[in-house]
Amino acid sequence: MQRIVVLAGGIGGARFLRGLQQAAPDADITVIGNTGDDIHLFGLKVCPDLDTVMYTLGGGIHEEQGWGRADETFTVKEELKAYGVGPEWFGLGDRDFATHIVRTQMMAAGYPLSAVTEALCQRWQPGVRLLPMTDDRVETHVLIKDPEGDGQKAVHFQEYWVRLRAAVEAHAVVPVGADQAKPAPGVLDAFAHADVIVFPPSNPVVSIGTILAVSGIREAIADAGVPVVGLSPIVGGTPVRGMADKLLSAIGVETSASAVARHYGSGLLDGWLVDTADAGAVPEVEAAGIRCRAVPLMMTDTDATARMAAEALTLAREVRA
Repeated sequence: MQRIVVLAGGIGGARFLRGLQQAAPDADITVIGNTGDDIHLFGLKVCPDLDTVMYTLGGGIHEEQGWGRADETFTVKEELKAYGVGPEWFGLGDRDFATHIVRTQMMAAGYPLSAVTEALCQRWQPGVRLLPMTDDRVETHVLIKDPEGDGQKAVHFQEYWVRLRAAVEAHAVVPVGADQAKPAPGVLDAFAHADVIVFPPSNPVVSIGTILAVSGIREAIADAGVPVVGLSPIVGGTPVRGMADKLLSAIGVETSASAVARHYGSGLLDGWLVDTADAGAVPEVEAAGIRCRAVPLMMTDTDATARMAAEALTLAREVRA
């Protein structure tokens, strides 16, 4: 049985995983989920990326928006607003609230996030082993201009993305606590026993980048001795989804398929898939010591995503050979 380890953020990672399950139905898939987007709201521990993977693979996701629960209602949010309790900019639905209540209760009782995630997955049966990158608290912050002064201020990534809609310039991205955090139980073991490691088309800065920032994870991947293959989240110089361009700029990386590959580097990546629109980038990526192929990379539906996943596994076999 092929053992595949995937580093995943939210929507892009979750949708890629659905295609991977179709492309490799007999594979043993372990997902290392980003927790840098986690935030405490209304006294509850909210894990957007872990939940998006869990809901997507478990059949409970709101398909059109790619996050949150299907058939959602917002009575609790409306009642909180009536009491004047914020933040109003982060919309938790009633079904979603239940997940966060269970998580927060279990963590208050002493269970680590990894054990809580395993327990939540017992309901959803996502068909993968979902591990948080760490049980320790890590929060991605974005440095922006202080609108009330001449200096700069750090805001939580969720505030930057949801409240500010990435409309202001990002000057730096900091995964606070990542350098002191330890990989969650099972994470390093998953890398050590993998046959292939995949970076899906998730945000290279605040999804994959935050996972790699956790102490020991980058080194474990580099030392695993198995093919590491990534899929570009940039097509034709534009992010397929989200605000990767704003955040790549903040860390001094050009918004292009080849630049992201070089950002990860040949010490980490063995293979890289770019979209056919970026076929001209293949020689540049290969000159950087990374095997590269141009294939369609738009996740228009599950079948198209499965073909992308199959191409990634094919590239991994080429690299291994």
